[in-house]
Amino acid sequence: MKRMDLRGTSATTDAIRRQLPRAAFDITAAVEAVTPIIDSVIHEGASAIKDCAERFDHVRPDRLKVPADQIRAALDGLDPAVRGALEVSIEHNRAGHTVQLPTTQHATIIPGGTITQRWVPVQRAGVYVPGGLAVYPSSVVMNVVCAQVAGVSSIALASPPQREFGGLPHPTILAACALLGVDDVWAMGGAQAIAGLAYGFDDEGDVCEPVDVVAGPGNIYVAAAKRVVSAHVGIDAEAGTTEIAILADGDAHPAFVAADLISQAEHDPAAASVLITDSEPLADAVEAEIQRLAPLTAHTERIMTALSGPQSGIVLVDDLDAGLRVVDAYAPEHLEVQTENAAEVALRVRNAGAIFVGPYTPVPLGDYVAGSNHVLPTGGTARYAAGLNVGQYLRSQQVVEYSHDALEALTDDLNTLACAEDLPAHGAAALIRREEGGRND
Repeated sequence: MKRMDLRGTSATTDAIRRQLPRAAFDITAAVEAVTPIIDSVIHEGASAIKDCAERFDHVRPDRLKVPADQIRAALDGLDPAVRGALEVSIEHNRAGHTVQLPTTQHATIIPGGTITQRWVPVQRAGVYVPGGLAVYPSSVVMNVVCAQVAGVSSIALASPPQREFGGLPHPTILAACALLGVDDVWAMGGAQAIAGLAYGFDDEGDVCEPVDVVAGPGNIYVAAAKRVVSAHVGIDAEAGTTEIAILADGDAHPAFVAADLISQAEHDPAAASVLITDSEPLADAVEAEIQRLAPLTAHTERIMTALSGPQSGIVLVDDLDAGLRVVDAYAPEHLEVQTENAAEVALRVRNAGAIFVGPYTPVPLGDYVAGSNHVLPTGGTARYAAGLNVGQYLRSQQVVEYSHDALEALTDDLNTLACAEDLPAHGAAALIRREEGGRND
C-alpha cells in the first residue's frame, strides 16, 4: 500500500481532502451512456428491458416477472445454514431500523391553532439488488426490511437475470425475497431496471406499476440511472465503490486491521481501503499481515489490486487529533475506530457513513447481522448524506388546524404581511371569514 506522510504539517481540511486516496467516480460519461437506455424503456417498455438483458446479461428472459412458484422453490432449496443466517439478519435489521422511526408530534401555536407533524410512508418502493462479482442477499434484507419498517405497503424488487439460472435472478436472492414476503420480483438489471421501476411497464399482462422511490446499491451505471430518474422519483443515493477507513493507534492488533482492510478490498478491484495511524510500527506490521493474509483468501488478485491502487493507502499522522481531522476530511463510507478509548473517540467523529467501534466490531458485522444498514454514502458524501434508513421511505407532512377564534387572532398580522408582499388576495382569504361571519367550530 502506498503511504502518505502528513506528520509535521498543518494542512487545511481542503488540502488534506485533495491529497487523500480516493476512487475515481466520474458519473458524467455514465449518464450519457444510460440516458438512451432509459428513454428506450420509457417508450418501448418490456421489450427494451429484454433487449438490454440480451446485450448486457447475455440472456433474454421469457418473462420479466419471476413466477411465485420459482420464489418458493428457491427458498425450499436454500441451504439451511444460509436460511438461518438470513433469518438472524432480518430479525436484527428489523430491530435496528425500528429505532429509526420518528414519532408524531403536536404543537399548539396559539389556543385553537395546532400543527401536527406526521410521517407518511410512500405507497410503493423499488429495490435494486445487483448481481456481478458476488451475490447479495444481504442487500435484499437491508433494503426491504428498511422499507417494511417504514410502513411501505408495496415493494417491487429487481435483480439481474442470470444465464445459468434460465434468465431468473440468483436463487439466493429469490430465497431472501421469499423470507421477507416479497413476491413482486423482476428479472432485470442495470440502468434498464432502474428505468423499469421508475416508469413502469407491461410485459404481456405482467404489469410493473411505477414506484415512488428507488433504492439499492449498484455499479456506476446504476448510480447514473438513479440520477437521471431522480427528476421523476425519489432515490436513496448515488452509491460508488465501497470504502473503509480505519483510525488506529499503536495498540491496535495488526492482524485485525489487516483483515478488515482486506475484507472491503474483496468487493471490487476499485474498492478503497485506508489506514490512518500515528504509529509507523503499526503501519509496518499491518502491511506484513496483509502479505500473510491476502494469499489465504479466495480473491487474492482482486484484493491486492484494490490495496495497491490509487484509492487505497496508509496515512501517517502526528497524533489522534490529526487523525480525526483526516477522518473528517475523508468522510469514509465505513469507519473503524481501533484506538484506546475507542467509544469516546468515535463520538468525536463528524463525517462517516457508519462507525464501528473497538477491535471486535469489524465492518462485515454491519454488512450482515449487526442490525445496521450497509447501504452507505461513498466518495466523501458522508459529509452531508446518511446511509439508507427509514427516512428514505417516509415523507414529513404537516397538518394545520385553526379554529375560528385562532384565525381571528392572527388575521390582522396575516393581512399585514400579505399586503407587504403585494398579495392582497392572501389577506382577503382570512378577512372574508371575519366579514361574512359564521362559525363552524
